Amino acid sequence: MDPLTITRRELLKAGAASAAAMTLPAMAATPEGGAARAPVISKVSFQVNGKPQTLELDTRTSLLDALREHLHLTGTKKGCDHGQCGACTVLLDGRRINSCLTLAVMHEGSSIQTIEGLGTPQDLHPMQAAFIKHDGYQCGYCTPGQICSAVAVLEEIKAGIPSHVSDKLTAKPKVSTEEIRERMSGNLCRCGAYSNIVDAITEVAGRRA
Repeated sequence: MDPLTITRRELLKAGAASAAAMTLPAMAATPEGGAARAPVISKVSFQVNGKPQTLELDTRTSLLDALREHLHLTGTKKGCDHGQCGACTVLLDGRRINSCLTLAVMHEGSSIQTIEGLGTPQDLHPMQAAFIKHDGYQCGYCTPGQICSAVAVLEEIKAGIPSHVSDKLTAKPKVSTEEIRERMSGNLCRCGAYSNIVDAITEVAGRRA
């Protein structure tokens, strides 16, 4: 048999074994000869959309999974699970955060607001209404994170927090297309509704001005 064929088979087997090992639960990765350790469970209490919540969680549970899998607030989306797409953006103590990158147990006593807490179909938040008016979405998957991030963007500008494109660090930034695009750059829209998203945020900013 061709030695090259044998080598390829061995590589394929090794690759399959590695892939299988990567899918095993973290608790199964134990020292050689050691027994599998049970997950560490901890109680955490916080406010979610104005309501007190207490959960008993594996300490490795992300805030995103706590919201989606334990509180069933599925408006917050799981996209890349690496903090790169922004679909999981929520407001934590008034500031936006990628909920996939933080552990739920780190936020004892915090106040968390998800898209469900911003408004309802009967009583929309102004940003939600503007997204609808300007067609700032297509498939809608990233929209909850976009809206939460957009609300935080206007609060950041109002608070005088500069961005990479701000003219001066000490001067209060102004609402502009450049500022909005820069501050929203962490939220990806695969449908390409960016210009409509900017229009929606600009309208809400104008109402507040």
